[in-house]
Amino acid sequence: MFTGIIEEIGEVAVLHSGGPSARMTVKSKTVLEDVRLGDSIAVSGVCLTVVHFDAASFTVDVSPETLSATILGECRPGDRVNLERAMSAAGRFGGHLVSGHVDGVGTLTGRKPLGNAVIMTFQAPEEILRFSIPKGSIAIDGISLTLNEVKDETFTVSIIPHTLRKTTLEKKGIGSRVNLEGDLIGKYVHRFLDLRQGTKQQETGRIDPGFLAEHGFM
Repeated sequence: MFTGIIEEIGEVAVLHSGGPSARMTVKSKTVLEDVRLGDSIAVSGVCLTVVHFDAASFTVDVSPETLSATILGECRPGDRVNLERAMSAAGRFGGHLVSGHVDGVGTLTGRKPLGNAVIMTFQAPEEILRFSIPKGSIAIDGISLTLNEVKDETFTVSIIPHTLRKTTLEKKGIGSRVNLEGDLIGKYVHRFLDLRQGTKQQETGRIDPGFLAEHGFM
């Protein structure tokens, strides 16, 4: 589990593709301070397992599912990636619950300054937007951010100068693709209500006041 607070920006050193899977080596510093084999590190929002490390880098295996569901397969040597170690039970919870399981890929469609911030607009698939609400949370390339506005096909976030400097968002241009993870709690609630609604509809064929009251809406 992660919090979406990026610890450092790493650099892809090697990406070896072996058929449908790959092995990636990332140059880093901070996340190596207490690393052990088998540790989880979020690489631009993707939870990966350390299979090798040395004084200047760590290596992870990337499965076919991860390559197809994220932008990691598009990485090239020299590309920058956001890095975060798995959260510690004694650490500060500065962002929100981030699992490192990417729900889909979005595209940056707008970028404009507003005061000291930059407003970014992303096009996103429906499976992301269904869990999104204004002032709710979303992880973009592993970064915990607050949603400003949510529309049918897009959402916006406000990026403060510190976040720009400390993450890869500073270099993202129009058309850049990003990993997206919807709010974890929202996904569980949505799934629960879907299941309950399906059961109730099978019994009554409709959502009635009794159903709404049972689930705290009245």
